[in-house]
Amino acid sequence: MEEQLINKVKSFIDNGSLIEESKPVLVALSGGADSVALLRFLLELGYNCRAAHCNFHLRGDESNRDERFVTELCQKLGVPLDVKHFDVPIYMTKHGVSMEMACRELRYAWFDELRQEYDCDCIAVAHHNDDNIETFFLNALRGTGIAGLTGMKPRNGAVVRPLLCVSRAEILEWLVEIGQEYVTDSTNLENDAKRNRLRNIVLPAIYEEFDGAKDALLTTIDNMRQCNELYRESVGVMRNIVSDRDGDSLVIDLEILNSFDNRQMLLYEILKPLGFNREQCADMLTSAVGRHFISPSYKVTINRVTIDVLPFQQRDENVYVVNLENDAIVEPIVLEISHVESKPFSPSIVDGKNRVAFSNEIFQCSEVLLRHWREGDRFKPFGMNGSKLISDLFTDLKLSEKEKNETWLLEADGEILWVIGCRAAQAFKVPKDATNYLVISIKNSDN
Repeated sequence: MEEQLINKVKSFIDNGSLIEESKPVLVALSGGADSVALLRFLLELGYNCRAAHCNFHLRGDESNRDERFVTELCQKLGVPLDVKHFDVPIYMTKHGVSMEMACRELRYAWFDELRQEYDCDCIAVAHHNDDNIETFFLNALRGTGIAGLTGMKPRNGAVVRPLLCVSRAEILEWLVEIGQEYVTDSTNLENDAKRNRLRNIVLPAIYEEFDGAKDALLTTIDNMRQCNELYRESVGVMRNIVSDRDGDSLVIDLEILNSFDNRQMLLYEILKPLGFNREQCADMLTSAVGRHFISPSYKVTINRVTIDVLPFQQRDENVYVVNLENDAIVEPIVLEISHVESKPFSPSIVDGKNRVAFSNEIFQCSEVLLRHWREGDRFKPFGMNGSKLISDLFTDLKLSEKEKNETWLLEADGEILWVIGCRAAQAFKVPKDATNYLVISIKNSDN
């Protein structure tokens, strides 16, 4: 069996291109059967191994026993070993995480530090196919999507799992065959954790009641992996509903999205990488125009015909006082100010969008400001009777949410004079043939 199992692991590593032979491999070594077998397998296959052992001090003398065992084992095998001691309760309190999550975060962060320090190709961990079945069930019981039913990946970033092709029983039989000892974590025999209850109670009952259940489950996991790959490819094709891209922002065409029977799932797959969850995506499809949804990094706005997605940044809500006596404004937007004193005014010198003019009466205002627009803002557009909501102007101009948030207003004594880059207002209109007036333009404007 020894040679057969080694060849099985070798084929799995080679077929998945899991390990680069020219660099060392960092092996996560707990001292248990699985990690000891992993180290022995990799050494038998000729890999240059280093080992790393975490002592979390959670099992009293047993934790120290494990450290002594791996130290003696590595000395015997001639494998360099790094050991680190962790204070898990302090980390749990500081970061507000469970004991299991604290150990995981501490362990992998340290492993990655060692990988970089020693220029290792990867971090090898000892998950086998029984672990994969447990992960399948745990994810299914949480209500996972298709990706959660594919089990653990043979390679995930710098982490590789060379033993996913073998079972726990095969590992134990091989260790007996080669006369290799290992230590046992007594907490694995306790049934207080969900994974332990699955391992010790549920799965043995399933295997006893259904012949061939284990092999069938492994086949199902492999089938789900292939289905997930096809699903990902199909989602990639269907993402043509993203009709426009501007840097990190997206514009999703609602008409095209709604033509898909599974539009909720498709929307979720598009927005999941941006931090949105299933519930939010479901709500987006039934929400009123103007509603917003926030993820840690992005903001979604529901419009009449699109869903706009843009990076979520705290909008500059500051109000900037403007001194019109200057020749330029440099913060928060660069504007050039021209004080005209002897040239008759002509409408041809302005465009009402990027270049505007005001009568000198504007100097009588007590306060001139630059600020972003707010809900409910109104102004009196030049050449139009009555007032108009700024939001309606934005809709008419078909501005994206990003463009709206980047638009500045020039305001004098509470009255909006200019939606900069969009439209001038009636206020302080320059009289015909006036020779003293003010011209303000966006610097480097083409107009």
